[in-house]
Amino acid sequence: MKKTISLVLVLVLGLATLSLAVEDTWTYKADMPTARGFTSGAVVDGKIYVIGGFPTHYSVTAANEMYDPATDQWTVMEPMPQARCGHATCTCNGKIYVFGGLHPNAYAYAKNNIYEYDPQTDTWTQKANMPYTIAAPGIAVLNDTIYLIGGTTNYYTPPISTVMAYEPVTETWSEKATLSSPRALVETCVVDGKIYIFGGGDENLHDYAFDYVEVYDPATNTWTAKTDMPTRRMALGICAMDGKIYAVGGLSNNLAVITQNEMYDPVTDTWTTKSPMQEKRHSFFFGSVGDKIYAIGGSYPDPQLNPIILTSMEEYDTGLGFLIADFDSDGIVDLDDLVILIEFWDTDELLCDIAPQPDGDGVVDRLDLELFMTYWEQSNEPLTGENMPQELEDEE
Repeated sequence: MKKTISLVLVLVLGLATLSLAVEDTWTYKADMPTARGFTSGAVVDGKIYVIGGFPTHYSVTAANEMYDPATDQWTVMEPMPQARCGHATCTCNGKIYVFGGLHPNAYAYAKNNIYEYDPQTDTWTQKANMPYTIAAPGIAVLNDTIYLIGGTTNYYTPPISTVMAYEPVTETWSEKATLSSPRALVETCVVDGKIYIFGGGDENLHDYAFDYVEVYDPATNTWTAKTDMPTRRMALGICAMDGKIYAVGGLSNNLAVITQNEMYDPVTDTWTTKSPMQEKRHSFFFGSVGDKIYAIGGSYPDPQLNPIILTSMEEYDTGLGFLIADFDSDGIVDLDDLVILIEFWDTDELLCDIAPQPDGDGVVDRLDLELFMTYWEQSNEPLTGENMPQELEDEE
């Protein structure tokens, strides 16, 4: 044990100059292989899949590329059966579903295809067509049901207020309560069993964006208005983490592409301004893995309104995520947690086997120490019954 302690202390001293994670900050990560805007994607087993999009206004891609946050590397996967942009993508029961979208360019009419992707086998399956054509809707998954919210059939046609629910197992559809007003390019997330939608635009997608926030309760099939976003926008990024919702980037009025990052608290129905992205973008992938949020790709117009298509990716540290290195759950990563790590050195203890993310590698070793040090002296509220991860609560 003394030898192990000495070894760990040497490693700690050697890692003392490590760049520590800082909350409410954005960090550039490895560029995506294929530049694309009006893209979409999903997360499965700690990996991000970015699917489809447009390299120009007049072409679309079927590219499917997977990003592993643990290694900061990209892998080219099997492309979609047909290229498209403006499609809606989600994860449900370990599979990725792609709905509708535009083909062969951003000004084409929407499609009604559904594609199912299995990340385990890297294969695509075409499912029964949708009962309508749609592009640029919001999408959310709740209780294994997929909801498509609003959207449009073409860049030049008015959006709709229709809300449709899809059951992947039976491939059946049902219509739900409509939005209070038609809109496209909305974004959504789920918190506490309810669907929240943000922003969007009307038929004049070039000039006017909404600041609306609404919440859908499936138990009553009703929509309720909440406090508006501080910034009007559509084609933004929305992601929920630890009960808070982050609204980032997007397209505001008069084609203004923005970097704003605003956090919404559903409990208090209030907004807080957070650190903006480093690069403006709209119609990009936005989602979380572990305690980090990722903004990938997207585009913005140059002075002649030609799209600047992005490969760049930014990782956001909210500072609110569960600290996986806080082994004693006291709200701070400190010497007490280091002692616990030392105690389980060279074992398969799940509590301390935190690297590589998301599931560790079966042994507590230098990789876990290196990740541990990136959390050093970060603090969070102590874990209670209300915010404790289920697996820890079950052990008590």
